[in-house]
Amino acid sequence: MLAIGLLAYPNMQSLDLVGPLDVFGTANGQVAGELPYQLHIVGLDREPVRAENGLVVMPSCTLDDVPALDTLLIPGGAGSRVINADARLLAWLRERAATTRRMVCVCTGIYVLAATGLLDGRQVTTHWCYAEDVARRHPALRLQADRLFLRDGPFATSGGLTAGMDLALALVEEDLGGPAALMVARYLVMYVKRPGNQAQFSAPLAAQSQDKGRLAGLLDWLLQHLDEDLAVERLAGQVAMSPRNFRRVFVETFRDTPARFVERLRLEQACLRLTAGKGSVERIAAGVGFRSADAFRRAFRAHYGSSPAEYRQRFGS
Repeated sequence: MLAIGLLAYPNMQSLDLVGPLDVFGTANGQVAGELPYQLHIVGLDREPVRAENGLVVMPSCTLDDVPALDTLLIPGGAGSRVINADARLLAWLRERAATTRRMVCVCTGIYVLAATGLLDGRQVTTHWCYAEDVARRHPALRLQADRLFLRDGPFATSGGLTAGMDLALALVEEDLGGPAALMVARYLVMYVKRPGNQAQFSAPLAAQSQDKGRLAGLLDWLLQHLDEDLAVERLAGQVAMSPRNFRRVFVETFRDTPARFVERLRLEQACLRLTAGKGSVERIAAGVGFRSADAFRRAFRAHYGSSPAEYRQRFGS
């Protein structure tokens, strides 16, 4: 049985704690045989902990009496920028790091672990909204702000909120294997097991936050016509602009070229179809607009670091 400790502190983000807690807890309920995890809510003291949203959590142990841990998880939240100055906590984390197999930060929990110096020189990520501030405060970190989650040796970090559940699911897969992780994902109705190298924002979500002016509605049209020729001239005609003006406005709006943006849309839609088991690689390639299966495989490997078949085998249902 692996002991998992989840740190609870005032003004934490509740989902950063209870999301991963439910992933590990669901593994306990769904995997046959001996319970794989022993779960501990670790408080700074014995007092109830009030999260940012008012949820009150009762610690099951404290820094002084928590047993040896396999994994320690630190949630984020506004309080992370307060307890990162707690000398007692930082000393405890440094001590525990020597005997704990995995040290995990969710979202802005990185403020706490980074203050110990343990993450210096490590590849890390965090919530996109706080990445610039984290990088300014801790320049020794090798921050990759757009990653869903990252693992560097015994340390793991994730983007915001639900990304902590993706990271916890990856840890379950590491401990118990792919079928168990998929069982947990299905039970929790998680859309798909997202790999860590996915961006925190999907292309459609990022575009919807910027979709405006004369390009309003273009994204919806693109998603319905991915299998067609999407040359700049056609896109420009769709919004009644000249190709030259369209390129300029598109880059100003979406901070990307039309060609790169369309390729990203196609690859993300391909990922969804691969994980859903919808058709052969060749059929999926054609369905999202690649001129050949070979071109699709090359683009997919360049973007995700694996072949479409490998991706389907690992993340598909």
